[in-house]
Amino acid sequence: MENEINAFMIYLHNIKKTSENTEMSYRRDLVKVKNYLEEQGIEDVRKITSTNLNSYILYLEKNKFSAATISRNIASLKAFYHYMCKEGMVAEDVAETLHAPKIEKKMPEILSTDEVVRLLEQPSGDTPKEIRDKAMLELLYATGIRVTELITLKLSDVNLQMGYIVCKDSGKERVIPFGNEAKSALIRYLEGTRASMISDADSEYLFANCSGQPMSRQGFWKLIKYYAKKAGIVADITPHTLRHSFAAHLVENGADLRSVQEMLGHSDISTTQIYVNMNRNRLREVYAKAHPRH
Repeated sequence: MENEINAFMIYLHNIKKTSENTEMSYRRDLVKVKNYLEEQGIEDVRKITSTNLNSYILYLEKNKFSAATISRNIASLKAFYHYMCKEGMVAEDVAETLHAPKIEKKMPEILSTDEVVRLLEQPSGDTPKEIRDKAMLELLYATGIRVTELITLKLSDVNLQMGYIVCKDSGKERVIPFGNEAKSALIRYLEGTRASMISDADSEYLFANCSGQPMSRQGFWKLIKYYAKKAGIVADITPHTLRHSFAAHLVENGADLRSVQEMLGHSDISTTQIYVNMNRNRLREVYAKAHPRH
């Protein structure tokens, strides 16, 4: 199965142009299936049956894996088998009968406008690190981009004069505007701070860590946790919380859903719809608290 997984990874990378994170996720899921089946004495993909795959899903359920994790594993298997069938590696798609468990859709954690302001005000000093952190946080909330997109932004992706960034996601580009607060923070960072932090003068990357290298996801995760604690925010926030807050606040203030979808880079508008539902729930709460005859 190892050879087939490797061939699938090459196909995802070269043909489907998937992101590195997606490829890593597929590989991780498929290697787990491979290890499980090898323990059952099955090494040849042509000998794997739908019963074998169903027993693997049952094994995940018995070991208390979440519905979301099981669904992702099933999606990985379905994509893998679709590829193998197309390439003639297997005669039939034995993953076709796998059914994903129902997942309860949780409302994403968002910050209030006041909490966002408190968070963004935390890096207020004159040190290179704080100037950089301020620019990163302001830009993240101003555009709603993903953390991976933020840390891989290049200088050429930023148009300061017109106030927008170009974001590249799986070969697709989207243009996202940003406001004056983010613009001011970026100008301050670019006017000398960046040059003093970047170890490679020819680096294309917009942001660097304290060692002068491009920042990692973990590095930014620690950064946002630090400032959230400093701002007295009780909610357990992640970098994605600012993305959710960006979208929820736009919808709350009347932005149309298609525009929000485009800025977030959602391929399906139903993913963006959750922010409308959140807004409705919030309005109900406000009504219940404020209306005298509720």
